[in-house]
Amino acid sequence: MSKGRCWTATVVTNNQIDALLVQEATDKDTVVIELIHGNLKFYTANMYLDITEKLDKVINLISDILQLANTGGILIAMDSNSGSKTWHDKLTNGRSKKLEEFLISKQLFIMNEESEMNTFQSSRGSSNIDLTINNNKLLKEVQEWKISEEES
Repeated sequence: MSKGRCWTATVVTNNQIDALLVQEATDKDTVVIELIHGNLKFYTANMYLDITEKLDKVINLISDILQLANTGGILIAMDSNSGSKTWHDKLTNGRSKKLEEFLISKQLFIMNEESEMNTFQSSRGSSNIDLTINNNKLLKEVQEWKISEEES
């Protein structure tokens, strides 16, 4: 694993789910877990896309994770640090356009739905930069996607 400040984590609180960390795909900005619940086996990746890093690096990493998942399910929770009208933000920039094109080319689906709430809010403003992405193997498993209020 990389050293430095970690930006992602995965917490599994259901003891009916077996979770295995995939160390070779995990670093300070990405945590990849293999999850098994009954007959359902899939991978989840929690990702922080550092705004200062080139998107090509992230695209290569997602491609590697997709290869790892092979023909199984993949669920990606991502702080994309990029807004797009596709995921219900106000504007689409060049960075998000490149990410959109990559996701489409890999037949990945953005589960975000339009909401009165935003996925990101701070004193600097609000936006929809946090994404939930999956492949066709998990389309029927992810239902009733919504932004929920988080209390501090």
